[in-house]
Amino acid sequence: MTSYDPKADLHRYLGTARQALLWKVEGLSEYDARRPLTTTGTNLLGLVKHAAGVESGYFGVTFGRPFPEPLPWMEDAAEDNADMWATADESREDIIALYRRVWAHADATIEALGLDTVGRVPWWPEDLDNHTLHRILVHVIAETHRHAGHADIVRELVDGAAGAHAHNSNMPAADTAWWSAYRTRVEETAERFR
Repeated sequence: MTSYDPKADLHRYLGTARQALLWKVEGLSEYDARRPLTTTGTNLLGLVKHAAGVESGYFGVTFGRPFPEPLPWMEDAAEDNADMWATADESREDIIALYRRVWAHADATIEALGLDTVGRVPWWPEDLDNHTLHRILVHVIAETHRHAGHADIVRELVDGAAGAHAHNSNMPAADTAWWSAYRTRVEETAERFR
C-alpha cells in the first residue's frame, strides 16, 4: 500500500504545466518565439516571462521568501503588459533560464513549507491574508495550465505543432488529409449557424 502525498501530487501537476509551456517554445526561430498572434499580443516567449513573474511572486513574496533577482516588469511602476513580451534586450535563453531559476526558488519554498502554511498575497484586492500554500499551489497550477493552453494555440498558429507534450501529443494519430477533412467538417457545421 502506498501512502498519498498531496503536496507531491500538486507539485507534479505544476511541473507538468511548466514543461508544457517550455515545450511550446522549443525549436522555433527567435522571431516565431516572440511573434504576437492575437490582437492582444499573445506570444510564446511572453507567456514564459509572465509565468516566471507569477511564480516568483506567489512562491516568493507571499511566503516571505522573495526571489533574489529583480524583475522590473513585475514592479508597480512597470508599463502595462511589460511581463507579457520579451524586449530586444531579453533573449529567449535569458527568459528560459530565468524561468528555471524561478522554478528552483519556488520548488525550495514548496519543499520547505507545509500545505497549511499561511502566506499573504499583497496584490490581491481583498482578504490579503490567510492563503495557504495549498491554495497558492492550486492557483498557480491553474494559471500555468491556462497559459500552457494559450501556448498550445499560439504554437499551432506558428507552425501547426499541437499537443500536450513532445512524448504524448494527446491528439488523434492522423495525417494532414484527415485533419483537413475534420476542420472542413467543423467549418461546414458552423456555417449552418451563420
